[in-house]
Amino acid sequence: MSIEVGSKLQGKVTGITNFGAFVELNKGTTGLVHISEVADNYVKDINEHLSVGDEVTVKVINVEKDGKIGLSIKKAKDRPVRQRNPRERTESFESKISRFLKDSEDRLASLKKHTESRRGGRGAKRG
Repeated sequence: MSIEVGSKLQGKVTGITNFGAFVELNKGTTGLVHISEVADNYVKDINEHLSVGDEVTVKVINVEKDGKIGLSIKKAKDRPVRQRNPRERTESFESKISRFLKDSEDRLASLKKHTESRRGGRGAKRG
């Protein structure tokens, strides 16, 4: 069985390092799941997600000329495609920036007001 980029395969974790996990795909064929390809969220310790002997579904993301195989567990997961509501309008970049700036200015004004009242600023009597 040839291993092609994009194919999903079953494998068994045969080794774990601080940078990823080695997964045996076929007899004698092993690929590497880099730590960044284990889960959708940040993985600090791969041992919290995988153990030697675990059966996993992986997606082949690259095959190097020297035979090294790059695998991904997170890309092998089937995610439901979110259907876009036709009534939803896509927000332009300019409107997102405008909204962000307004929110930032509001938060900064609130922070300044709160900080000044705690320090006793603007005419407050000092002890």
